[in-house]
Amino acid sequence: MSERPETHPNPALTVGPDNLQGWNRPAQRRHGFHNLHTLFRKALMLRARNVLTLHDVPDQAVAACVARARLTRHPAFSALVVAQGNQVLHARAAPDFALDRPHSIQSVTKMHIHLVAGRLIADGLLDPGLPAGDYLPWLGSGYAGASVGDLLDMAVRNDFNEDYADPDADCYREELSLGWRLNADGSPEPSLRDFLAGISGDCARHDGAAAHYKSANTDVLTMICASLCDLTAMLADIVDAAGYEGAFHVSLSPEGMPALSGGGCLSALDLARLGLLMARAGLGGDGSAVGDAGFLRESLDRPALSLAPRRPWQRYSRHLMVGAGMFGHSGYGGQYLMVNPANGRVAAYLSVLENRSGYDTQYMRDVARALEGMLAA
Repeated sequence: MSERPETHPNPALTVGPDNLQGWNRPAQRRHGFHNLHTLFRKALMLRARNVLTLHDVPDQAVAACVARARLTRHPAFSALVVAQGNQVLHARAAPDFALDRPHSIQSVTKMHIHLVAGRLIADGLLDPGLPAGDYLPWLGSGYAGASVGDLLDMAVRNDFNEDYADPDADCYREELSLGWRLNADGSPEPSLRDFLAGISGDCARHDGAAAHYKSANTDVLTMICASLCDLTAMLADIVDAAGYEGAFHVSLSPEGMPALSGGGCLSALDLARLGLLMARAGLGGDGSAVGDAGFLRESLDRPALSLAPRRPWQRYSRHLMVGAGMFGHSGYGGQYLMVNPANGRVAAYLSVLENRSGYDTQYMRDVARALEGMLAA
């Protein structure tokens, strides 16, 4: 009988003394974000039946706005696409990247929950006024009594901590249940269900003026939506409606739940296609529709909690960041998808911050303001 072969923990997923896994350490993070679709423990991959045709139609005004913003000269820069209708008005990638390569989009992935939940609410399957515990009876004190609507608005107060600068923050334990890292002691990763069930707190509505951003809210919403529909089929419908040329990759939890809180990967061109789908209020090129146009319109106009102190001119409404006449979502590490509904123009920005935390509030403020200028040009 042969001896047991020698093995060692996967270095990309192994956590070091800094509580960061291999792919997310500053020295490796750029490679990690550029290749994360191949580094997850598990992932779902979906491709579109038909590709949304995009034509290069350079716009000098947009190019001038991009030059003034200087984002494409920032060391973090990976790619930028500005598009409108079927036209690419400006596109550029860093020397070590390409417009058609997948890139981690992190929390921009949350926009899928806006589409899925909007459809379920419109169909009468999901009630935003009901507590999450009515749909998932196994939830613990941190989420059982929180309403679906408050989860969508990031208006829940509990003990979950998403401070990237804190090495002991709960968001790093969350990564174990999303397939992004391994347990330091070699034990199996917890399921997403077990992780969420263990979150404590009084789950009261956040009573401040600013949203209390928690990616775990999205994980709860993902599991609620999955209990009400074929979630993979709905994601496939979104992929078809957007008309991606490449693939949508999203990491999976140990029990196979897609990490819509931040596990998505798309190329810059396909991220722009997602933005164009949102600009069309969910209308696909084949005449199909995803999400709900009425839900989207209401989300842009209704009162919602501010994103202060990060970006005080923006509000968090139903898993969209809304403000200055624009909407979209940002993501950890330096990602942003922004849509101007007035003219249908979108900007998809990908980058990789290489500081310890992987986040910089001022940088993301600058990105948001720069993209607003490009979309209004």
